[in-house]
Amino acid sequence: MLLPPDLRDWVPENDLAHFIIEAVERVDMAAFKINERGCGSAQYNPRMMLALVIYCYANGIFSSRRIERATHRDVGVRLVAANTHPDHDTIAAFRLKNFDAIANCFLQVLLLAKELKLLKVGTVSIDGTKVDANANITKSVRYDRAKKLAEKLEADIADLMQKAEAADASGETDSQALPKDIARREALRDKLDAACKTLERRAKAKAEKEKADYEKKMKEREKREGRAKGPPPKNPEEKESFGKPEPDEQISLTDADSAIMRKSKRSEYRQAYNAQAVVDADGSQLVVGAEVSQCASDSGELAKDIASIPKEVGKPSDALADNGFANGDEVQKVEDQDINVLVATGAEGRQREYDFRPEKPGKEPKEPKAQWLKDMAAKLETEEGRKKYRLRQQTVEPVFGIIKSVLGFRQFSLRGIDKVRGEWKLVALAYNFKRLHNLVLAKQKSEAQASAAAA
Repeated sequence: MLLPPDLRDWVPENDLAHFIIEAVERVDMAAFKINERGCGSAQYNPRMMLALVIYCYANGIFSSRRIERATHRDVGVRLVAANTHPDHDTIAAFRLKNFDAIANCFLQVLLLAKELKLLKVGTVSIDGTKVDANANITKSVRYDRAKKLAEKLEADIADLMQKAEAADASGETDSQALPKDIARREALRDKLDAACKTLERRAKAKAEKEKADYEKKMKEREKREGRAKGPPPKNPEEKESFGKPEPDEQISLTDADSAIMRKSKRSEYRQAYNAQAVVDADGSQLVVGAEVSQCASDSGELAKDIASIPKEVGKPSDALADNGFANGDEVQKVEDQDINVLVATGAEGRQREYDFRPEKPGKEPKEPKAQWLKDMAAKLETEEGRKKYRLRQQTVEPVFGIIKSVLGFRQFSLRGIDKVRGEWKLVALAYNFKRLHNLVLAKQKSEAQASAAAA
C-alpha cells in the first residue's frame, strides 16, 4: 500500500485536481507575492500553492490547519501539493497576501470558458446572500454603551493603579496580580476607544455625502421653474445628530467592518456580510462577478455588482435582479451603460399565477408611484420580459445553494472588508472551477455520444 511513484495513478483522470493544475498554469507569475530576498526556508511554488488553496476550497476545506492535514491524508490534495506539506502558517500567509493572483486566476478561468465556448456574457442574474463574519454578535456594542464602558474602565484602571502602588509600598506578595488586571482593562478600553473613533469617522463620511447630495438636489431644483420645483429638500445639517454617530449605532469589537444583518423578517440577526454574485444566466451558471457589501440591503449594490464583471469578459446585455435591488438611481446608472435591467417591482411570491397560500383580505397590492417603477412593471408584463425574468431564480439561487450546502461555505475565515472581499472571490473561483470542470466533462460526453452515433 505504498504510494506509487506517480500520484496521478491514484487519482481518476476526470478528477478536478488535474483540471485545476492545468488551469493555474495560465496565471501570470507577476501577480504572486513571494519572498524576493530568498532568505529563510525553501519556498513552495506559488502556482502549486494557488492550486492547493483552490482545490481545497472547491472540496469544502477552508481552514489552513485542515488544508495542512489534507496534504497528508487526501490523495487528491497530495497530488495538487506535489507530495509536499506546507504548514498552516505558510498556507494562511499565502492566502492573505495573494488576493491579486486569485483575482487574476478568476479572470483566466472565465476567459478559458469563453475559449471553450461555454460562456457568453449576455444575460446575467444578480443577487446577494448573508454570510457569517468571523465574529460573534455578542461582541457588538452600541456607541453610547461603549462610551460609558470606556469611562468606567478608566476609573477602574486608576483605582487599580492606586492599589498597585499601595501593595508595592506595603510589600504584599500578591502585588504581581494587579498589573495583569490593569493590562486586561487597558486592552479592553483601547478596543472600545478604537470602536468609537471608527463610528465617529463613519458618521463624518456619511455627513459629507449627505451634504454633497443636498447641494446637488438644490442646484437641480434651482434649474426648474414654477410647480416643477417641488418642495425644497431637507437640509441634513439641521439634524441634531449631523456628523455624529447615533447612540444606538453598533459596531463589532472583533470585526469592525461586519454588521448585524438578517436574511429576512423570519430569520435571526447575525454578525455577517452581504455577499453579492453576478451569474451568467445563458446556460453556464458561472460567477462572472463577485462583490461584498457591509449593508444588509441590496438596494445600493446593482451598479457595483455590474462593475465587478471583468472588462475582458465582456459587457452583459441584460441584468436580472429581485425587488431588493429596486432603486431608481442604481437602475439608471446601469441602463446608462446600455444594459437592459429587469428588476421586480414587488415581492415575487405575489406574482404567482397559481398561489397555494390563502388570500389575505383587505390587502391590495400597492400601485407604484415612481415613473421608473411603472415603466419597469410594464416591461415585466410583456411576454419577452417575463421570459427573461424567469431565468433569475433558476440561475443565481442554485449558485448560493451549492456554495453553502455543497461546498459548505457559511462563514468567512478572515476579518476586515478587504480580506473578506478577497476570500469571497476565492470562493467564487473555487465554485467556477467545479462548475467549469463539470461543463467540460458534459461537453466531452456529448461529443463522444454524437461521434458514436455517427459511426
